This record gives sequence, C-alpha cells and structure tokens, in this order.
Amino acid sequence: MFIIIGLLLAAVAFGLVIFISTLGGGGGALGGPSTPVVIARQAIPLRHQIKPEDIEIAHIAVNGNASLANTYTNLTDVDSKGLISEINITKGTVLTSDMLATDFNVIGSGAAPAYLPLAKGYVAMTIPTSEQVGVAGHISVGDYITVIASAQVTIFSTTGAQTGPPRVVSKTVFTNLRIIGLGPATAAVQPANNGGSGTTTTAGATQTGVTSSLTVELTQCDAEYLTWFLNNTQVRYTLESFRDYATAPVDNGDAKCKTIQDAHGVSNAVVDQFFQFSKL
Repeated sequence: MFIIIGLLLAAVAFGLVIFISTLGGGGGALGGPSTPVVIARQAIPLRHQIKPEDIEIAHIAVNGNASLANTYTNLTDVDSKGLISEINITKGTVLTSDMLATDFNVIGSGAAPAYLPLAKGYVAMTIPTSEQVGVAGHISVGDYITVIASAQVTIFSTTGAQTGPPRVVSKTVFTNLRIIGLGPATAAVQPANNGGSGTTTTAGATQTGVTSSLTVELTQCDAEYLTWFLNNTQVRYTLESFRDYATAPVDNGDAKCKTIQDAHGVSNAVVDQFFQFSKL
C-alpha cells in the first residue's frame, strides 16, 4: 500500500516539475520576463532566401542572456528584407543576424543549391551598369531601382517622316526592379547585421571598383521590354530609398505574364503602345 502511495506521489511531483519548467521556459510568471524572438519554423538550407513560411515567433526567458542582442523580434525584420541564410539552420533555431546576409554572392558555396533566389514566375536578367549609369556604385544586392529610357520619338514613327527639330523623350519605364546580384566587382556589400549604408564589405569580399553589371528579378515579358530599351535607347538607373522598398515577391502577380510562355516578343509599335512615348 505504501509503495503504491509513494509511486503516486512521485508521479505527481514529477508532473509538477515539468509544469513549472514549462512555465519558466515560456516566460510565465514563475519564469520571469520573456522576449519574442524569430525562430526557424522548418529546416532552412544554406543560401535559401527567407520566406514567411520559414519562420515564426517564440518567447524565451530573458535571464540576462547576452546572445539575444543579435536576434530578431519581428517576422517582418526577416521575411521582408530579402535575407539569405549563410548556414544550414535547423528547425527551432533562434535566428541571429550573423546567420543571415543580404548578398548570396558572398556566401560560401559548400553544398548550396545551384539556383538563384527567384520568386515563382520570375526570371533573372543581367544588365550593364557603370559609375554614372548605376548611381556611382551605390546599388547593392537587395536594393530596388527604377529604369529611365531616353529616345528620339522618331524611333516610333511608322512613316519615317520628321518635321522640326528632333524630339527626345525621357520616361521612367520600370520601377521596383529588385537587385539579386552584382558582378564582377563587389561594391558596398552589407552583411545582415550591419544596418549602415556605408561601403563596409563582408569578410573575404574585396571591393575592387564600381560594379559593371546588375542582375535583376523580373517577368519574362518585362525582360523583353528591358532588352528592347537597352538596345534602342539610352538607359539610366535611379536608386530608390530603402523606405520605399517593395516586399520581395513570392509569386508572380502579373496576370498577363504568369509564365515565360506568355512572352511573345515586342517591337517599336508595341513598346510605344504600352509606354506612350510618342504621346508625351
């Protein structure tokens, strides 16, 4: 009889210990103050661009834990910044800024997948740049740019006739083009834990001059238009303020160009009809 009572009391005591430790780990009254942190909802591979479904919020006890200095407290601090994992991250791991970067080019390849961090329905396209065209090298991975094209209106004429002096039109033809790569120079590459806007480079990334090309993320239809502008007009880029940055795309939102099969080519007439150069 006493043995049975003893076993019951031991079971109750064990359950109470588990209950109290659960309260402490979750930030309950017995465990003291807690803080929200972003953790990996699932395993995140090396060089993977963080998406909303990869992360979630957990609460952990503070207890003077100095390691919390580099953690993230809001999901938007991670999934809306285009951050990329520098290491393989296991499920449940608390994410810290030294695990993430803004430029996949400076992350060691290791066992990395051989694909760019493109959203569904998008393609990558490399466009030329230089000091004056590309904002003196201030464009970096994760930035968003606009594209301005300048051309004589006669390029859109169907008759070839021209009266009066040549009329040149400059027009913004693309906005919110997301930069996903730089080459071949490495300029102004920022790690995720460096919030400044200077020209500090990550370890092992040598700044060798102004970048000569930009790799952008866009639909196949827009790639056709951009190719036409690069071949037939003078093109300049402007760098958008980080306060105006769009959320990194997860899926193609262009109903007219959901897949690459929806791209059917462009001509002078098609470009003018869409961008209205001759009507300015």
